Amino acid sequence: MSDYDVAVIGAGPAGMAAATTAAGAGLRVLLLDEQGHPGGQIYRHVDAASEASRQRLGGDYAAGLTLTRALGASDLDYRRNSNVWRIDAGGDLCWSEQGTGRRARAERIVLATGAIERPVPIPGWTLPGVLGAGAAQILLKQHELAPTRAVLAGCGPLLYLVAAQLIAADRPPLALVETTSRNHALAAARHWRGALAGRALLMKGLGLLNVIRRAGVKRYRGAQNLRIETAGDDLRLHWQEDTRARQFDAGTVLLHQGVIPNVQASLALGLEHEWDARQRCLRPRVDDVGRTREERVRIAGDGAGIGGAKVAELAGRQVALQIAHELKALDAATLASQSASLHRAIARERAPRAFLDTLYAPDPALTNPPDETLVCRCEDVSAADIRRYAALGCSGPNQL
Repeated sequence: MSDYDVAVIGAGPAGMAAATTAAGAGLRVLLLDEQGHPGGQIYRHVDAASEASRQRLGGDYAAGLTLTRALGASDLDYRRNSNVWRIDAGGDLCWSEQGTGRRARAERIVLATGAIERPVPIPGWTLPGVLGAGAAQILLKQHELAPTRAVLAGCGPLLYLVAAQLIAADRPPLALVETTSRNHALAAARHWRGALAGRALLMKGLGLLNVIRRAGVKRYRGAQNLRIETAGDDLRLHWQEDTRARQFDAGTVLLHQGVIPNVQASLALGLEHEWDARQRCLRPRVDDVGRTREERVRIAGDGAGIGGAKVAELAGRQVALQIAHELKALDAATLASQSASLHRAIARERAPRAFLDTLYAPDPALTNPPDETLVCRCEDVSAADIRRYAALGCSGPNQL
């Protein structure tokens, strides 16, 4: 006899939606999350943020309140500040909660571990004052702190969102240095139909760019070969723009090259993964309702492939409905009706994805950094070390 019907790991949009949907179907649900408040990264601290902070961070952030409030009203076992350290494909899982080890068994396990910011190993990325753009968002959301005299460098819609949020916090960035090139734009143009279908999302992006323009923030495009060094008390960002060498001094450099699925749990479980050529990352192999090759294990949200917060929420509901049907809590007709509606909504939200992924493809130089670049700061591993061990037949990072 299992302790729960469903155990959901992660309380971001996919995890909250999966947990509340499963609980609403009458299933016994366990929700585990390492944070003290629900929301994941995208809605981090949204239920505890001040109204002024929510307004500065924008309507898309405040929209997370709908999910957190639904979670609070649901009949389920929600464990905050819980770090999962073992997951078994047979349904057993172990976690630490407030310093105490705990264990439970579930008929189904839903991995809703979301996305992580893509590491950007360029020369100088380990210097004090160099952060990921996502880290700057955490400071804004959780502590209402904003970096001063910042330069944002890299590519992706999050750069524009963070810039607009810093402007709203009266800490406008000095500049945006974008690695998106003309070639990216030309390649993305082939996906114009999807861009047109998802024009509402693109209009949001244009709105952010308008905010940035009105604030007088400088934009540099087509940047290549980024590197950072110290310049007195400042940081100096260097890059190439066509044949011209450029540099910009700042107090903080915020790097970003998109987000990728957090696959640590799915890799540890030995699930099948595949290479996503467009997003240039590994992702778990799942079907359209989150099923993996392990019957008890499902994956929902950005952990199965980047789609954004709304897609993650819809996918969480879809995964939960399928589980409810398998566990005899939902009849086939209701499953078919509700799933069809979710499928259509997900397709609409995903429509501009190919356009965005192509336009904001990560800088190819990231996969071929100079030998002296430190790739792993914890273990002091350089790009040269990785190349040397790979030539010796090293099969992966664990063997390094």
